[in-house]
Amino acid sequence: MNKAEILYKIQNSETKKVKIAFSDIDGILRGKYIHRDKFLSSVENGIGFCDVIFGWDCNDKCYDNSEITGWHSGYPDAKAHIDLSTFREIPWEKNIPFFLGDFSNDPQYAKAVCSRSLLKRIADQSRAMGFTPIFSQEFEWFNFKGTPGEISAGNFDELTPITPGMFGYSLIRTSLNQDYFHELFDLLEQFNIPLEGMHTETGPGVMEATVIHDEVVSAADKALLFKTSVKEIAYRHNFVATFMAKWNLKLPGSGGHLHQSLWDPENKNNLFFAANDPHKMSETMKQYIAGQLYCLPDILPMFAPNPNSYRRLSGGDWAPSTLTWGIDNRTTSIRAIPGAPQSTRIETRVPGADTNAYLVMAAALASGLYGIKKQLKLGEATTGNGYQNKGGGELPATLEEATKKMAGSEIATELFGHEFVKHFTATREWECRQIDKNDPKWELRRYFEII
Repeated sequence: MNKAEILYKIQNSETKKVKIAFSDIDGILRGKYIHRDKFLSSVENGIGFCDVIFGWDCNDKCYDNSEITGWHSGYPDAKAHIDLSTFREIPWEKNIPFFLGDFSNDPQYAKAVCSRSLLKRIADQSRAMGFTPIFSQEFEWFNFKGTPGEISAGNFDELTPITPGMFGYSLIRTSLNQDYFHELFDLLEQFNIPLEGMHTETGPGVMEATVIHDEVVSAADKALLFKTSVKEIAYRHNFVATFMAKWNLKLPGSGGHLHQSLWDPENKNNLFFAANDPHKMSETMKQYIAGQLYCLPDILPMFAPNPNSYRRLSGGDWAPSTLTWGIDNRTTSIRAIPGAPQSTRIETRVPGADTNAYLVMAAALASGLYGIKKQLKLGEATTGNGYQNKGGGELPATLEEATKKMAGSEIATELFGHEFVKHFTATREWECRQIDKNDPKWELRRYFEII
């Protein structure tokens, strides 16, 4: 639909409400319902939205180390931009119109705190280099019986997964919860988040789904909306879905793997594919992988943003902490998937399901482009167990260590700008200070439902 068609549809909608949402730094959608007349006036003039969403954490506790907003500024409105291209109707909310937006028209916030604006800038850089970035994120997540209130009142004791045992790729487990399974697939399709596939993963109550690939900003929009939508659809079945990276130390973690390729400006030719290469990998693809591996230790908090993220990266969760790549090797940090012209791509396996899709895609794309700009050479592929190949180095082991490295990194500043690095690392320093060593369940209380 073009702009005129969208506005006509809103003006003639049966409902007088429109739902809008914006991402905070953690990738949590913050939004509201507004009258359609307010929406129509905001399309041209923008809309004020309290900048506290950039001044507090995932539990709405205000930062004490943020400069862009805080008690010192009075938490004013930022000028938000509603992106008409994100128009959808929410099928489980009587088809109410829905839009995403960002703060790209407010330079102060666009430069330092708005994750969607950051991704748009990196995407523009990619197109200026002659590349159309095509991305997709796949998610693993756990599902539990009960409501948020019941689980919280039960102090997170005896959490009951919707299915028992370890049963990846199970047909009978999806049949057991077929109403939920089919609602996810069908309602997400209606909400313009089409899934390539969905199945059970190994672990009690675990599912995995991959969103069909798209241009990088649209792909990130869909990834954020996927997580929120799954949580809302789960509520309809008295389930709670969690995207924590590692909710239980005895069970597998939840990945948020990134699939990526670069295409020509017309989006017709996959520039990662090379017919004359033994592995069908172009030099562009090799340089892109090399760039990610080179930059990854300096920008790891964008791939692993919470203290809990590093429990998943501690080993054995199909989430390597080594700086490795391999051809169709799921034990390496970057899995090259060469083959046909249409499907040649890479899969970055470091990110967990707890990531902000705008930030993790910006980090992956910017670091890959860095490798192309610098014409970095790719080392030998890892064969066999990538966990054991530590010759290329290892990732920082904690968020505190990773944040300190990023805060002082010239690479991070070159990729994202001083203003963003300063604010983002301050929020990660804050997140480290929220660790409560006296409460063994602090991570569940903090991240279980919201992240």
